[in-house]
Amino acid sequence: MLARCGAGFGLLALDRLLAEEAAPGLRAEPNTAGLPHFAPKAKRVIWLFINGGPSQVDTFDHKPELAKRDGEPLAGFDANTGFFAGAVGGLMKSPFAFRQHGESGAWVSEIFPRLAAHVDRMAFVKSCWTDSNNHAPALLRVNTGLTRVGYPCTGSWVTYGLGSENRDLPGFVVMVDTKGRGLPKGYAQNWSAGFLPASFQGTTIDTAGTPIANLARRAAMTDREQRAQFDLAARLNASHRDRAGADGELEARIESYELAYRMQMTAPEALDLTAETRETLDLYGLDDPTCGHFARQCLTARRLVERGVRFVQIYSGGEENQQSWDGHADIRGNHAGFAAETDRPIAALLEDLDRRGLLDETLVVWGGEFGRLPIAQKGDQPGRDHNPHAFTMWLAGGGAKGGVTYGASDEFGFKAVENRVSVNDIHATILHLLGLDHTRLTHRFNGRDFRLTDVSGDVVRGIVA
Repeated sequence: MLARCGAGFGLLALDRLLAEEAAPGLRAEPNTAGLPHFAPKAKRVIWLFINGGPSQVDTFDHKPELAKRDGEPLAGFDANTGFFAGAVGGLMKSPFAFRQHGESGAWVSEIFPRLAAHVDRMAFVKSCWTDSNNHAPALLRVNTGLTRVGYPCTGSWVTYGLGSENRDLPGFVVMVDTKGRGLPKGYAQNWSAGFLPASFQGTTIDTAGTPIANLARRAAMTDREQRAQFDLAARLNASHRDRAGADGELEARIESYELAYRMQMTAPEALDLTAETRETLDLYGLDDPTCGHFARQCLTARRLVERGVRFVQIYSGGEENQQSWDGHADIRGNHAGFAAETDRPIAALLEDLDRRGLLDETLVVWGGEFGRLPIAQKGDQPGRDHNPHAFTMWLAGGGAKGGVTYGASDEFGFKAVENRVSVNDIHATILHLLGLDHTRLTHRFNGRDFRLTDVSGDVVRGIVA
């Protein structure tokens, strides 16, 4: 009897393991859409959100004409429009030197000496544009596809479609600036699940203090006592659900309790950077006072995707203008400072993913909510105002074609003029690399089938390997 039962229990366990191995991902709720739609090039995403609007003409979009025409007025630009009407001057050359790097000959600003070594891994998109000139709606646009609150962000759509490969960790993790600069404008709406089940919203972790609030149980409570509490809560919630009917918020609450219980064992190990070698810590620069905070986030991101987390988003910069890449004043000091915080950790992330065999299946995205004008914003130390008409993003790994540049802005970097790429196009491309057809990843809400790309968007085939 024992032999027969033992073999039977073993086969039950084997059946479960084989089912999980065959599934494309572990989801928080049943998904019958047959996802992914086709063989993916990437399994996961790390989005490095350069919050505040990095200047394309001071980072990766080299414009020699700016230096030649420095101080001249920008034809067709009304200096009395915009947020700082009357405070803008003429064309302003970049305060940074540019050099070509790699076999691709990509131009890179001197503020990124370490990232410059990785340009042959990157696909630069220099013709991005958006339709909002204000931070909060522009952030929502890049994250959710729309400028209004209440819609699911990219990370939520991805985990809704593909789930997580680790049932003991969240599928979608967010890390915000840890230098006391606050959240990005728009706050948690940027990683909201909107009308999708709440279990797909981003889970924020803090790499500067206690990573996840209230994760550890009270010292006086035993595992058995805590398990009894969870079981009682689950029975009460299930009873309420049976009486009131299906409720996505309640289902998410039930799931969150169980995930929190499982995370108590898994999360501390995943977030323990002391397990890394000294060589790895030095590679990222964890002991460097300038970049150490961002280095912790990048290394944490690598550890999370290594353990099956589907989507990780890291924000560089906080809410207030000069506390982010929003260089209205002193573009030299602003961008040089934030580049010094991020250059080494991001370069290390690309190198580390590659040598661990993870870069080919991990898509790394770099970019902000818009760009900056090629003209000066007047002041003792001039800066640049917002520019929704042209900005640069780059993608690396995960099926992105390395060493290419797609699209172009005009001779001053003012407007995208060649192969213009919208936010919807970027989203369509990210989903495509994950094996998802953006027109088929939908959710019915209020009588309409919604999708991340709304009613537009095309895959940017020129950057797909």
